[in-house]
Amino acid sequence: MAIACAAGALLLPALAHAQGVVSVEDVADTGDTAWILVSSAFVLMMAMPGLTLFYGGLVRAKGFLAVLVQVGAIAAVASVLWVMVGYTLAFGEVSGGWLGSGNAWMLLNLGNVRANTAIPESAFALFQMCFALITPALMVGAWVDRARFGWVVAFCALWGLLVYAPVAHWIWGGGWLATRFGTLDFAGGIVVHTTAGVSALVVALLLGKRSGFPKTLMLPHSPALTMAGAALLWVGWFGFNGGSALAANDDAASAIINTHLAACVAALVWIAIEKFSVGKATSVGFATGAVAGLATVTPAAGFIAPGSAMLFGVIAAAVCYPMIQLVKQRLEIDDSLDVFAVHGVGGMIGSILLALFISPSFGGTGFAEGMNLARQFVAQVAGVGIVALWSAIATVVCALMVSMVISMRVSEDEEREGLDITSHGERAWEFD
Repeated sequence: MAIACAAGALLLPALAHAQGVVSVEDVADTGDTAWILVSSAFVLMMAMPGLTLFYGGLVRAKGFLAVLVQVGAIAAVASVLWVMVGYTLAFGEVSGGWLGSGNAWMLLNLGNVRANTAIPESAFALFQMCFALITPALMVGAWVDRARFGWVVAFCALWGLLVYAPVAHWIWGGGWLATRFGTLDFAGGIVVHTTAGVSALVVALLLGKRSGFPKTLMLPHSPALTMAGAALLWVGWFGFNGGSALAANDDAASAIINTHLAACVAALVWIAIEKFSVGKATSVGFATGAVAGLATVTPAAGFIAPGSAMLFGVIAAAVCYPMIQLVKQRLEIDDSLDVFAVHGVGGMIGSILLALFISPSFGGTGFAEGMNLARQFVAQVAGVGIVALWSAIATVVCALMVSMVISMRVSEDEEREGLDITSHGERAWEFD
């Protein structure tokens, strides 16, 4: 009798499981969850301190602190808005394919486990929040030295709701680009880099040039800080791309390997181009090349083979390097820290190359059911083109709306003295 009771007690959990009292889908995997939490920290590290040091080293000393404060403030306001409304717009239950429904305002009514994953939806929301905060922060490089701080914060807040959240839904949240076209973006070549790159170019055009551009040399005040920032970005990108597998598995490992290889090759090719064209291989060139490789491989990191990732690195350097010269020298557009030429162009190229290199013929993971090279190519080009167009139009709307309340640009005297003092009343560096 005792044995029978014991056996019955052991069977109770199994019976409850079979009856749906406890479902496998309702139980998160602790390993996957831990990886996503760590990846979230990696992505936050990319913004603060990675991006702040990378951009901060590239500006003149009188604007270094302003870059840090702008990135920090953008990250803060984007995080608050993501919890309040951004997450539900991007990842709420699908409602027509254009925006998520309002089922998760203030992160209320989250599901226990995010659909098609083995992680809590709260962990998924956290990870996506870090993407939502770093994307507008990338645009800071386009307007350094001349954008008014209040305008920057207000613009990025509005931009996150009108540009980032809808695009994230279209591609990652079950929206129309993914479901109707089959557009793919593993970790943000379209959602992050295309939106930020195109919008940065638009803002640079709206703001106009810095005083003295392009005739006056505006050299980086600390290439050492830029190298340190690039190193942090490089490490953090392991979580950015690897975490986008949403599991601690082979997909994550493959994405990280591809991420690293693309950065390595792009950095090496970039300094080789520099050595050939200007006679010196610079630290800023190495750092910029690595970031170009990282941005270019991002949309395809989990879909391609390591050999393809190395080719992505070659293409990133070969295309983004002359693009910087085109934008700044020939077109004389003052995208100050090359946000469009590196992030925007890199992300768009990688998103389109994905259509070819996802093929099993190149060692890729293969096309989804009903897709082939031609269809995938059309899907990728359509995704890039539509998102670029939407980003440009919505950016103009956001920028002009905010400028009706807060002027976009500081005065000429404020720009000359430097934003550290005129906007924040402090200096980054005090020397006797």
